[in-house]
Amino acid sequence: MKPNSNIFHISGIQQVGIGNPDVHQTWKYYRQNFGFDTPVFEEEADAPLMKDYTGGEVQSRNAVLCLNMNGGGGLEIWQFTKRKVSWPKEKIRAGDLGINSLKIKCKNIYKAFERCESNSLKLKSGILERKDGSKFFILEDLHANILEVNQSKHWFSKSNGEFGGVMGLSLGVSNMELSLEFYDKVLGFSKIVWDESGSFPDLESWTNSPNQYRRVLLERSGTYQGAFSQLLGPVQLELVQSLNTQTKKIFENRFWGDPGFIHLCFDIVGMDALKEHCTTLGHPFTVDSAESFDMGEAAGRFSYIEDPDGTLIEFVETHKVPIIKKLGWYLNLQKINSLKPLPRWMIKTMGWSRIKD
Repeated sequence: MKPNSNIFHISGIQQVGIGNPDVHQTWKYYRQNFGFDTPVFEEEADAPLMKDYTGGEVQSRNAVLCLNMNGGGGLEIWQFTKRKVSWPKEKIRAGDLGINSLKIKCKNIYKAFERCESNSLKLKSGILERKDGSKFFILEDLHANILEVNQSKHWFSKSNGEFGGVMGLSLGVSNMELSLEFYDKVLGFSKIVWDESGSFPDLESWTNSPNQYRRVLLERSGTYQGAFSQLLGPVQLELVQSLNTQTKKIFENRFWGDPGFIHLCFDIVGMDALKEHCTTLGHPFTVDSAESFDMGEAAGRFSYIEDPDGTLIEFVETHKVPIIKKLGWYLNLQKINSLKPLPRWMIKTMGWSRIKD
């Protein structure tokens, strides 16, 4: 049975894009420290459809999409190959417009903290606790991107170290009410887990400033459906608005692909329905690969929209994905019910391609 072509479904965060100056160095960092060791594809190519975000010119790039098979979203580690990158002129502050931080999950917060400490990672806080009792800590990656490690209950597997993949992220916004409406109406994040205002120790830990913020944590009220929904797991989006400082766009006067978190990507089913939905709500696709893109080892259709502050949100409808590369086994999702989760054993075979340092 094929999905209803008039309805779209979100399967979870497929990946968050990270622009950086050295794709292999960055991947090694996330592979060795956080378990993102399973490649879905690695490809060097031009990015012609993104030229509106790369100075009006087609840029060449090398990209790796990698997963942590414990579950959670992946990373698309992205590097220009023929252009010198442009770094932010000022340090990113909480509430700046764009993706502020990445939320990575762990099984045990104390063991995760000890692991980061023993690996001499750039810890910015000790273990902190929210009002709801959830525990987390803050660190910087090798290019000063902020990571928030959270203890989680949601796991696809528990066989690959202490960490999992991406469970969400924090976004800086200029108008909280406008952004709440966007993420509710467009993407279905209508459940408010908490809504708080004031100063926050975790933000102070990396901004070094006791500014005032409004923070709202969102979850989707609906279910996640799709072939990889069990692997990707549930998502949390945190919106952060600075109340007493002037903010800036993180990628102002820079290109998509320059250092930083460049986009949030959702794995979806029903691209045509999603396109109509976004257009009806006044947020039309700014990029659409139309029928299909081919990344060599994976294929599908991708599109982009912008949130009210211009943060890029990507959608990918996967058509082909490698299951066991060594055997040349690829799954064509267009020939099956792509709303039904794939058998767990089948997804786990993707881990046979893990890079073991």
